Amino acid sequence: MSWTALDIANTSGLDQIVIDEEVADTVLAERVKGRLPEVPVRYGRPPDPDGRDGASSSILYLKHYKGRFLRFCPGTSLYNCCGYRIIHIGENCPLSCSYCILKAYFQDNVLKVWANQDDLYQELEQAFAAQPERLFRVGTGEFTDSLALEPLTGYSRDLLRFLQCYENVCLELKTKTVDLSWTEAVWRADRVLPAWSLNAPAIATQEERGTAPLEARLQAAAECAARGFRVCLHFDPIIRYPGWQQGYAEIVEMIFDYLRPKDIAYLSLGSFRCMPDLFRYIRQAWPESTYIFDEFVLGRDKKLRLLRPLRIEQLRFVARRLQERGVREQLYMCMESDEVWKAVFGTVPADFGGLSSHLKRLAFPDRRLSGRMRQGNFQAG
Repeated sequence: MSWTALDIANTSGLDQIVIDEEVADTVLAERVKGRLPEVPVRYGRPPDPDGRDGASSSILYLKHYKGRFLRFCPGTSLYNCCGYRIIHIGENCPLSCSYCILKAYFQDNVLKVWANQDDLYQELEQAFAAQPERLFRVGTGEFTDSLALEPLTGYSRDLLRFLQCYENVCLELKTKTVDLSWTEAVWRADRVLPAWSLNAPAIATQEERGTAPLEARLQAAAECAARGFRVCLHFDPIIRYPGWQQGYAEIVEMIFDYLRPKDIAYLSLGSFRCMPDLFRYIRQAWPESTYIFDEFVLGRDKKLRLLRPLRIEQLRFVARRLQERGVREQLYMCMESDEVWKAVFGTVPADFGGLSSHLKRLAFPDRRLSGRMRQGNFQAG
C-alpha cells in the first residue's frame, strides 16, 4: 500500500490549500501546489485558524511558523518521560483515531505544515553543530503523523537530506501509514528509526480510521528491516475493552511473523490517558466507542488515567508476551510512575541511569555509552 498526494486529498476531504504570503514562493509551497493541481489555492490565512468558526481538516494550511522548531517532549517530571526532542514540522493529522490527544490539545482541525524550512534548518544547525559530542534523539511524530502527508510535502525527505551532516542526530519517523518513499533520501540507516504505532486488531479496525491495516504496517516495517534499518514499535495507547487479552496477544504474535527481536530498536507501552476534554469529543464524534466508560481517575498530570491496578494488569500482560518472544532490553513504558515500573518490570529507570539515557544508548548503538540496563532485573513481574 502506498499513498499518493491524490489519495491524501481524497481520504482527508482536502478541498483547499491556504498559503501564508511569506512562504508563497518556498520550495515546499510550490511542491504541494504541483502535486495537487486540482485543489484551489488561496493566499493569506484560513478562516479563523483558532477554530471558532468550525475550520476543519478540509484545509491544508502552509504556514510561516514563528515559534520554536526544536522542542522538548511535553512530558511531565511527575512520570518517567522518554526524554526525546521534537522537531516540530506541523500540527494535526489527516488520519482519524478516536483516542487522538491532538483533538483536545489543539483548538482546531486545520492541517498545518510549517513551510519556512530555512528557518527550521537554521535553528537545527545552531543546536546540532554547537554540540557535536552531544547525542540528539529526535522525532517528528508528536504533533502530527510523521509520514501521513509525506507524498504531498516531501518534508521527511528534505529533513533527512539536511541531517546527513549531523552524525550526532538519530531521527525517529512515527506513523500509521506505509509510505516508504523517504528511504531514498537516507544517508545511513543507523541514524533513522522508522516507527509504527500498533494496537489490538479490534482497536485498529474500530478506532483508527484512514490508517493502514496492521499487516501493511508490519510489512512496511519488515521492508525497512530488510534495508538495514532498525525499527521502533509503539503500543500507545493500550486500551481496555472486552476481549483485550486475546487482542493484544494476537498483535504481539503478528509482530514476529514479520520481524525478529534484533530488528527492533525499542518498543514502548503506554496506557490510554488523555485530557478530560477528549472524552467530550469522543462521545460526540465516536458514539460507538465505549472504552471511555471505564474506571478512570485524574492523574498527577491532570490527565484521566485508568486505575493503576487495571493498567498494571494490561501493561504486565503485554510486556510478558513480548519478553517471551525475546524483546527485553528494548522495552519501556511511556509516562508511568516508578510504582508502575516496579510492578511491571521489577525495576525503575533510575536503576539503569534514567530512561532518556537508556533509550539514547539503544538509538546510538555504535557510540560508547555507560550505564547499560541490568537485564536480569528487567522482567515483567
